[in-house]
Amino acid sequence: MARSDYAKVAEAIEFIVEHQREQPTLEQVASRMGLSAPRAQQLFARWAGVSPKRFLQALTAERAKAALARSRSVLDASLAAGLSGPGRLHDLLVSTEGLSPGEFAARAAGVVIEHATIETRFGPALAAKTDRGLCALRFLEGPSRAHEIETLEELKTEWPNATFAPAPDGLASVARAIEESSGVSLHLRGTNLQIHVWRALLAIPEGSLVSYQTLANFVGRPDAVRAVASAVGKNPVAMIVPCHRVLRATGELGGYRWGLARKRAMIAAELAAKEPAAPDAAPR
Repeated sequence: MARSDYAKVAEAIEFIVEHQREQPTLEQVASRMGLSAPRAQQLFARWAGVSPKRFLQALTAERAKAALARSRSVLDASLAAGLSGPGRLHDLLVSTEGLSPGEFAARAAGVVIEHATIETRFGPALAAKTDRGLCALRFLEGPSRAHEIETLEELKTEWPNATFAPAPDGLASVARAIEESSGVSLHLRGTNLQIHVWRALLAIPEGSLVSYQTLANFVGRPDAVRAVASAVGKNPVAMIVPCHRVLRATGELGGYRWGLARKRAMIAAELAAKEPAAPDAAPR
């Protein structure tokens, strides 16, 4: 999807959020996007995964709080099943491998990282991988390459002694695996707490939400909610490690490093796919 399309949908989401109480119609949303109603419906569904109507149905704070209540025991159940352990992560179609102590101490010296911009369901993203797996997936904003360059430079500061090279195939296999939700291996660089939190996030099923406190309890740090929230915010692999499924206990979204419009779209799409449509909701 072109970045101009992403901008239109992001603007539509913000419009729906701003006017949620008035229940905006499809025609009003389309007008805000500068498109016809059929084209707006098609574009919105292609990006957010659901129609504006279904998006609005799944967007309410009441829906979010209900999902949090239903999902409260999800992480405990996942722990009991062993899903948080590295030996079972293949069941989630994702495997993780942190840097070895030597690699971490050497600040990633000797690691070769290939990178490319890929198109995803939720907009263009900078993808980067080592020979052991995907190490970064970061959404890009704006119509120019400025943010792409800025994001790559940010990545280089996090892997300071690694060798960076453009991917000759544009990481087509990675893009395809993400699109098809097939096997994706991850090669993550982080502290022990960060790796533990990111693995815990992988145990949250699609369509489920948990609070920061629940997540902190799960990783054995109930008194360190802020530190756990910081680890969530530093997730290097958007969408694959589902940090968007963590909310405040009130049902509020909290923050999201790649924009709240995108987080709303991800959550609403997952909730709408899991729950039956509510009757008499707009936009139509």
